[in-house]
Amino acid sequence: MLSRILALLGVYKLYEKWLMNQMKMSETPEHVAIILDGNRRWAFERFYPSTEGHRFGAKIGDKFLEWCLELGVKTVTVYAFSTENFHRPRNEVDEILQIIERQILNFKEDGRLHENRVKVKAIGKLDLLPQSLQKTLMEIEEATKQYDEHYLNIAVAYGGRAEIVDAVRKIVEDVDANKLKPNQIDEEAFRNYLYTAHLPNPYPDLIIRTSGEERLSGFLLWQSAYSELCFLDVYWPDFRKIDLLRAIRTYQRRKRRYGQ
Repeated sequence: MLSRILALLGVYKLYEKWLMNQMKMSETPEHVAIILDGNRRWAFERFYPSTEGHRFGAKIGDKFLEWCLELGVKTVTVYAFSTENFHRPRNEVDEILQIIERQILNFKEDGRLHENRVKVKAIGKLDLLPQSLQKTLMEIEEATKQYDEHYLNIAVAYGGRAEIVDAVRKIVEDVDANKLKPNQIDEEAFRNYLYTAHLPNPYPDLIIRTSGEERLSGFLLWQSAYSELCFLDVYWPDFRKIDLLRAIRTYQRRKRRYGQ
């Protein structure tokens, strides 16, 4: 059994090296976004408690950031928890949010954020989150606010429709306050009212969804108009570096015409 595992690891390493060489021949996406899906199904198939998948998935999230930094991806946006996820059983929601908070605390102490000058930003309806998680998110944002080499956006309590509604509400408030004229409202102005207004490039080049589901589920509805989509038939806790490399290679093989 051990020899088979070692043999597989050897195959994976060779495949990973081959994918890396293939990927280097084309341009790496500047902004990669990912929907972390399949945590509960991964747990159920192994007869684990449902939240155990999120616990294992948090470890993959740490590796995912490392892989993206290694590959030179400037911006990473992860969909960690949606507004719809609040409809799950209360104890499950509480535990998932605790796992997210622990992961943020780990990131806060992670030297890679500072070495690579990664600005961390939470996007979503953050007022819906527990006070302790809100505080943890504010602390990591404060600790990294001066950085601009890389960006890590954590979409938590996030919904794409809610983001657009919030943007419209802020625009109406600014028009009422005479800070904005109606004839100044265009796509560029609207962009500045979205949760992603802090990003130099808020539009993901590549959006990945794990678990085999083929939909965006409200993720970055405005920003994803011309994103390349890649749906992978692997649960998030099983996600490997070769899955990221395969997704990037798929992106590189596509011709982006932006409707032209």
